[in-house]
Amino acid sequence: MTDTHAASPMLAPGDSFLHTTPLDPLAGPLLRDLEREYDERYCTPFGHPGAEEINRYPAEAFTAPNGTFLLLLRNGSAIAGGAFMTIDENTVEIKRVWTHPEHRGQHLARLVLTELEAEASRRGFGEVVLSTGPRQPEAVHLYLAVGYTPQFDTEADADTVGIHEFRKQLSARTPATGMRR
Repeated sequence: MTDTHAASPMLAPGDSFLHTTPLDPLAGPLLRDLEREYDERYCTPFGHPGAEEINRYPAEAFTAPNGTFLLLLRNGSAIAGGAFMTIDENTVEIKRVWTHPEHRGQHLARLVLTELEAEASRRGFGEVVLSTGPRQPEAVHLYLAVGYTPQFDTEADADTVGIHEFRKQLSARTPATGMRR
């Protein structure tokens, strides 16, 4: 039940996108490392383990037709990924954006966001929302750099803001007609 898309011109040789589910064994490294990262950054301030966030939503939320779980594979191994789930008929929420620690600094999260946005647009969605926590300034920087509009005061103290929410409009076309919504 997986869907592999051919390598994009932006991808390196040997890289490909795989739209799958969180239950795919290839997703294991992403989920385990996200849990570790959430524990390191947030367990103390929020008082709950990363596994609680990772398991907050059922796998079906990130599985077609409700969403997608995207892996960026390099020679068959997950090096980056992310997911989205449907919020309403026009909106998806991006979650679980991750890059393997050994591959950070290569703009892979940007490629993942671009592919998630493209998939949402292909499915006819017109808006993306996402959020990140106050201890992920690199995520805030990325989202601002790729055109997301912050729903908070960017000059305020990150811990005071708490969850940093963003929105972005897509140029979605309805799948059946190719017409703009």
